Amino acid sequence: MAKIIKYDLFFPNPPEVVWEYLTDADLIALWLMKNNFKPILGYEFQVTTKPMPDIQFDGIFYCKVLAIEPLKSLSYSWHFGPGDGTLNTSVVDWTLTPLNNGTQLELIHRGFEGASFIDLFTGMSTGWPKQIQKLLLTINPETDGTAKA
Repeated sequence: MAKIIKYDLFFPNPPEVVWEYLTDADLIALWLMKNNFKPILGYEFQVTTKPMPDIQFDGIFYCKVLAIEPLKSLSYSWHFGPGDGTLNTSVVDWTLTPLNNGTQLELIHRGFEGASFIDLFTGMSTGWPKQIQKLLLTINPETDGTAKA
C-alpha cells in the first residue's frame, strides 16, 4: 500500500515570499538541500545530500518539474536510489493558499510503494517537518519556529 506524507502549515508571509523560497535554488539551499532547481515546466534538476548506503541511497534526488502555477502550486518528481541506475519514484506537491494576511502551505509527498521505500519514507516523515520548520525560520528569523497547522 502506498504511503503519503502530508503537512499543512501557516506562514505569516504573503504567497509571493513563500513561493520565492520554494522556487529559487539559492533560497531552497538555505532550508532544504543543495540543488540546481529552476521553476520551468519539464526542467530536470537534482537535490543533493550525503549518501546513505545503509538505506540504498546515493545522496542524489533526481527530479523533474511536473506542474507549475506561479504563486499557487508546484509539483515535481522525486526519484532516488543506490546509484546503480535503479530509481524509486515519488512526487512532491506544494500548494499555496492566501489566508489571513499569510499563506497556508500544503506539502504532499506521495508515491511511496513497496518495501524499498520503508526506510526513506520513515526518514522523510520526520525530515519534512524539520525542513519546513527551517523554512519558516529562514523566512522569519524573528519567530520562535512554531508553524501553525
